[in-house]
Amino acid sequence: MYDKLPWHLGVLLALFLYSFSAQAEITPSLLFSDHMVIQRDAEVPVWGWAEKKEKITVEFNGQTVQTKADKSGKWMLKLAPVAAGGPYKLIIKGNKSDAITIEDVLVGEVWVCSGQSNMEWILRNTNDADNEIATASDKMIRHFKVPKMIGTSVKDKLHGGEWQVTSPETVGDFTAVGYFFAKNLRKELNVPIGLLNTSWGGTVVETWISAGAISTVPTYSKTVSTLGELNLEEANKKKIAELKERLGDFPETDPGLKDGKPLWAANDLAENDWETMDLPEVWDLKELPGLDGIVWFRKTITLSESEAASDFKLHLAKVDDSDITYVNGQEVGKMNGQYSTPRVYNVSADILKPGKNVITVRVEDTGGGGGIYGLAENMKMVSANKLIDLSGAWKYKIGAGKISTNQSPNDYPTLLYNAMVNPIIPYAMKGVIWYQGESNAGRAYEYRTLFPMLINDWRAKWGAGDFPFLWVQLANYMQPNSQPAESNWAELREAQSMTLSLPNTGEAVIIDIGEANDIHPRNKQDVGLRLALAAEKVAYGKDVVYSGPEFKEMATNGKEVTITFDHVGSGLTVKDKYGYVNGFAVAGADKKFHWAKAKLEGNKVILFSDEVKNPEAVRYGWADNPDDLNLYNKEGLPAKPFRTDEWPGLTQPK
Repeated sequence: MYDKLPWHLGVLLALFLYSFSAQAEITPSLLFSDHMVIQRDAEVPVWGWAEKKEKITVEFNGQTVQTKADKSGKWMLKLAPVAAGGPYKLIIKGNKSDAITIEDVLVGEVWVCSGQSNMEWILRNTNDADNEIATASDKMIRHFKVPKMIGTSVKDKLHGGEWQVTSPETVGDFTAVGYFFAKNLRKELNVPIGLLNTSWGGTVVETWISAGAISTVPTYSKTVSTLGELNLEEANKKKIAELKERLGDFPETDPGLKDGKPLWAANDLAENDWETMDLPEVWDLKELPGLDGIVWFRKTITLSESEAASDFKLHLAKVDDSDITYVNGQEVGKMNGQYSTPRVYNVSADILKPGKNVITVRVEDTGGGGGIYGLAENMKMVSANKLIDLSGAWKYKIGAGKISTNQSPNDYPTLLYNAMVNPIIPYAMKGVIWYQGESNAGRAYEYRTLFPMLINDWRAKWGAGDFPFLWVQLANYMQPNSQPAESNWAELREAQSMTLSLPNTGEAVIIDIGEANDIHPRNKQDVGLRLALAAEKVAYGKDVVYSGPEFKEMATNGKEVTITFDHVGSGLTVKDKYGYVNGFAVAGADKKFHWAKAKLEGNKVILFSDEVKNPEAVRYGWADNPDDLNLYNKEGLPAKPFRTDEWPGLTQPK
């Protein structure tokens, strides 16, 4: 009959019918697609979008469940619990659209894998990767990678992603930690395992927490209250404009270094056009947000005649990314790209002079955060008889640079929760494995609040009770200290362990498999194994030794200290043929720690130091990289680092 209509009415009608047909299409969440894994023995939410009020029918393994799309077109229903098995088909029908058939659906255990780069780290970049990939034949392990995206407001839909079946062609790009975790669970459970991987390298914990939760923290409440109205692109432009207005245009080449000569390291350089910045601190968090490039720092110290005749060691905490360091215009050291390595340079007496001496540091940042950062006590000049505190005010001037226009998930809190967590809620799953914390090192006391907040937040949003939440404690990393010292990473590990006070939680300790010069340990096999042991205990109630020795109590007898432990398994062991235990330090009332001599006696460690007559506190493995720890239980799990002088949280943050 349409051929009897005027041609323009026929075209309009055809367009109307096409539009109606397009609107009527059912679009399930991308999580519901071929090769998916459904959580066994649990109600299974299934959701998507269709025309408003459309009747939706889902058929699966003998079940038929119906619902209607709401006024916005979103629909959700729940399948009754199903035992492990498959493969099955899941069919989604609408009364106004064609049916969708999802093939090769398995029922088993689903685990969410989240965190920063060590969780995102792919299998092809791990130890023995070629062999692991070549032998990856277990098609019962499936992987879904949530695509990277940030959002100033809550997102409902994923904009990509698919389930992949394990094979030599696919597994190289799986999360390595998640894959080895799944391999170990497969041996114990013999059911399919689905890995739902939502991770992003370099991210801070607060970007993974919902606005409703993080807004209860005063530090973030104001930012979160306006986040939904924020246009990230416009905010970036405003940031660039404000910084350029304050600092002017930046040179394209560094005028401070000409023909290899450090002109801005000269002692008699006028500093009247230099600004002031307190160090240590990442400059993006201070006066130079978003700056990538070169910044020069200068500090003047005064030495007496006798002091100037001494050799010093110059400590500059850490530098992100590279530095060239001068004293009185002479280069004393440099490092290229080793952003997590403490800077310690020798300054000989022949460089110094009585009176004023100028320390100059040329810092180059290639992207992300930049500057001289770390602990204030690690910025100092030390001789045999003198310690000079270098923290605090330094003069600075930009040598060359640009303002980064990249939008980072760390720019604001909750960005990744909005775009990479909310869209997968409430997908039925067993629990979460988490590997994150490196980017919050330095803010460990805040992490004590934020990390348990994240766990409680996700549990509340999923509405699935206190599901198991397991995490990896930070590995040993950076150059070892020759003497006991304070440690950002040790404090962060402590904050992670304190979170075990929440129910159904577990921690994989990997203090023995890190790498001094690489923040990404390549041994992800043991990480996955130790997480799987925690899962066997916490999630599946198996009677297994899942933790290494954990501090229980200390007792003193004169200068001798006895340490007892929980989680000794079938007994303590030390990897030393003479039975000596490394990594213990002891302090008296002055809180000055000294290395202790320690020996294993049965399931106790006995320790002492000749320099501490009346010990009051003990620390074990308390360092960024306590690289020689050798205390384990006989099941091969390492003892957990601890301190007794502040456990759990007996004093306030410094």
